[in-house]
Amino acid sequence: MAISFGISAQAAGIPGLAAIAMSAFVYAGSAQFAAVAILAQGGSVAAAVLAAALMNARYLAMGVAIGPSLKGGRTRRALEGQAVVDASWALANRGEGRFDRHTLFGSSAPQYVTWLGGTVVGVLAGGILPHPENLGIDAIFPAFFLALLLGELKTAEAGAVAIGGAAVALVVGLMAPAGIGILAASAVALIGAVRAR
Repeated sequence: MAISFGISAQAAGIPGLAAIAMSAFVYAGSAQFAAVAILAQGGSVAAAVLAAALMNARYLAMGVAIGPSLKGGRTRRALEGQAVVDASWALANRGEGRFDRHTLFGSSAPQYVTWLGGTVVGVLAGGILPHPENLGIDAIFPAFFLALLLGELKTAEAGAVAIGGAAVALVVGLMAPAGIGILAASAVALIGAVRAR
């Protein structure tokens, strides 16, 4: 997946060093793939950044949930919270608001190394590897987002938000410039998350 991101980012016109920096500092596959998809469709950098920020808004709620399980004052907890990604947060969850911080760090560290390393391989080998579309790797984008969506469909409310977001993305995506459909769907999901709390 990370190799595909590196190749796709360059194909979308993102310089190799910028793609590697994005993996190093953003470290959020869904947001990075969304940004690349928007740029590949001719969308603006502002739309790509906004879509990535909206997609990563879920980390605010995840951070609030895991915060009490982290150690130290605000600064230390903020630094420890940088290890939170979807998989590490889920693996560290012990239920009833408890999280194992060692599991958080132990599961996030290898993910970070492989994500960053895979991006580097994709960027460096992208010129000699076939374009993702020629391998069917372009199907990773919709499959990746579908997998994220299915993982969230645990309640009727979540299903309603997902269907609403998909409908908005489809309708707005057909009528508006590239990237606006994803932004609109992200806004629907964010509103749904706020109302569910």
